[in-house]
Amino acid sequence: MATAAAKRYASAVFELATEEGRIEDWRRHLTALSNLVSDPSVTAVLENPTIPAVQRVELISAPRFLDPEATNLARMLIEGGHVDQAAGILDEFEQLADEAAGRVRATVTTAVEMSSDDRARLSQQLSRRLGKEVRVTAAVDRGIIGGLKLQYGDHLIDASLATRLQQLRRRLADAS
Repeated sequence: MATAAAKRYASAVFELATEEGRIEDWRRHLTALSNLVSDPSVTAVLENPTIPAVQRVELISAPRFLDPEATNLARMLIEGGHVDQAAGILDEFEQLADEAAGRVRATVTTAVEMSSDDRARLSQQLSRRLGKEVRVTAAVDRGIIGGLKLQYGDHLIDASLATRLQQLRRRLADAS
């Protein structure tokens, strides 16, 4: 779940990207920034208050790290103490971009790895059912034993074996 700060930054960046017609460019910028600060040693330096903000910004200003626009955003995050929000900003930005494009994001959780064919088939079925393009992300949780959990938007479909067993246990306990 994105924080309020991440949502504000993502909203501002999305508005700018939309006005400039550069949503994909900004998606790449945010991805690069998120990847850069996902390194714990980089984050430790960028969040270190004993290092002046100017020096911390200089560290990431080298062209090999980020382009000027992403560097400017990174400067704002460093100065505002929100470096840790980069992944949340990217996630929220992608949600805004998907919403604007009429896409839906879905996460399917299974007990074993899904094949790419199964993910594609699920994406096609959901797209037909919802009347929108659906992007499916797969996750593995061995604790669900079998079946799947599907989440898109505010909807959760839990067809996992673990949940069915819990329901059966409750029914049996209520019956006795």
